[in-house]
Amino acid sequence: MSKLTTEDQAVATLESGMTLGIGGWGSRRKPMSLVRALLRSDVTDLTVVTYGGPEVGLLAAAGKIRKLVYGFVTLDSIPLEPHFRAARQGGTIPELVEYDEGMLQWGLYAGSLRLPFLPTRAGLGSGVMDVNPDLKTVASPYADGEELLAVPAIRLDACFVHMNRADARGNAQFLGPDIYFDDLWLNATDVGHRFVSCEKVVPTENLLDEGTFHTLRINRSMVDGVIEAPRGAHFTSCEPDYDRDESFQTEYATAARDPEEWAAFVATYLSGSEADYQEAVDGRS
Repeated sequence: MSKLTTEDQAVATLESGMTLGIGGWGSRRKPMSLVRALLRSDVTDLTVVTYGGPEVGLLAAAGKIRKLVYGFVTLDSIPLEPHFRAARQGGTIPELVEYDEGMLQWGLYAGSLRLPFLPTRAGLGSGVMDVNPDLKTVASPYADGEELLAVPAIRLDACFVHMNRADARGNAQFLGPDIYFDDLWLNATDVGHRFVSCEKVVPTENLLDEGTFHTLRINRSMVDGVIEAPRGAHFTSCEPDYDRDESFQTEYATAARDPEEWAAFVATYLSGSEADYQEAVDGRS
């Protein structure tokens, strides 16, 4: 059964107040065409869970985030995401949950296993316990009796991830160096709102043309909608299809620091359709 859809159709299934997971890592293989569609929608009051990059900045600037659960927010080659920094300094995101990177992975893994929590040593003795006073510890039931941090499960109402290739049924493939836990995002999400955008939709029998079987970590049972989105991760990287667009990312970060420049950036790149965005990117001098 074909699960092909579009960014706008995928976003149309979402509702305000949902918990949305966004895959990728920093400024790497982010589902940016889906994020741009979300910016065009009326959906708001979101809880966003992510290893954050520019999607956090864009959604924060648009006032769509009520709660943010994150391991970090960075543009990688630009360490501080400017809109996120402004939101933290201005207190415009009402609720923040900052986890250790391993803790966030463990929360997603617990959610994917339908467990209430998973124990870990990550976070113990660190400031993460101070900024998250609701976190609990548990004692090992075995002879060691070790005290461990109980990371609560993260369950998602919806999620967006971006892959290199997919077929129409939802089997998807990464070709770069890392899957960035995108399989966990999908498995921790309720059925009905699990969306994969990809650089290219190919026949199922061609999914191994460019990679080995270990790159097929996402199967059709984990996916509700597939969007063919060439350059859909722009301006983040999507190796090996393309690198991060460093000049565009610099333009974005520079504009984010000045209200007038940001208004001009939005008018140029974010006020139309995805096709308009890609055309504007191509038209940069």
